[in-house]
Amino acid sequence: MDTTCIIVEDQPPAQRVLEKYIKDLGSLKLLAVFSDAIKALAFLKTEDVDIIFLDVHLPKLSGIEFLKISNRQPHPKVILTTAFSDYALEGYELDIVDYLLKPFSFERFIKAVSKATALIASYNIGVERGQKQSDIEASAKHIFIKSGSEYLNIHLDHISYINSDGDYTMVYLRDKKHLVAHPLRYWLEILPSHQFCQVHKSYIINIQAVSKVTGGQVYLGDVTLPVGRTYKEAFAQRFLR
Repeated sequence: MDTTCIIVEDQPPAQRVLEKYIKDLGSLKLLAVFSDAIKALAFLKTEDVDIIFLDVHLPKLSGIEFLKISNRQPHPKVILTTAFSDYALEGYELDIVDYLLKPFSFERFIKAVSKATALIASYNIGVERGQKQSDIEASAKHIFIKSGSEYLNIHLDHISYINSDGDYTMVYLRDKKHLVAHPLRYWLEILPSHQFCQVHKSYIINIQAVSKVTGGQVYLGDVTLPVGRTYKEAFAQRFLR
């Protein structure tokens, strides 16, 4: 069964880009395109939608306001699409899946959709197993990692930071560490970007583990890591408010 989606975007050029990407991807079924959020809300009252591509700046009702008042259960997975990075943190606090900063590439679009469909699949499996909603949501906070010959079930909150070692990475938990045969870019693609952030060419950190940020350094308990110049501005804009 195709994953269903709608576009809520008032700019025709941006609508066309999303429509093309959706068509090129092939696994999404576009149900409707809306130029304002009010019409989208009315549509959601009667139609089941898996993913919403939502612009922030919309007439009548902004995308952020739309997120705050939308109460459809289960919630469609929301991917924000906007030319302004200022709304990223607020959007993540409202439980969006990903944030596409215009103009975005087809590759970046695919990554966002992959995150959304993975969450949808986890939810559907939970429903089939008769799990409670709270248990389904909790399962999305876990990840399996392959360390040696073992597959380990890791809670995302237990990851402090990840250190690059060429084509390998060391995943540091609260009380142990695991060497994993994946490069750093792998983790950037699969970890939730509202919780994990790259601060250096060699480090991804869990924002929840940060105790202090001073100058060009970030402190995670007893561990001090550098913040690279390339990543400093983006890190500050998203999390240092």
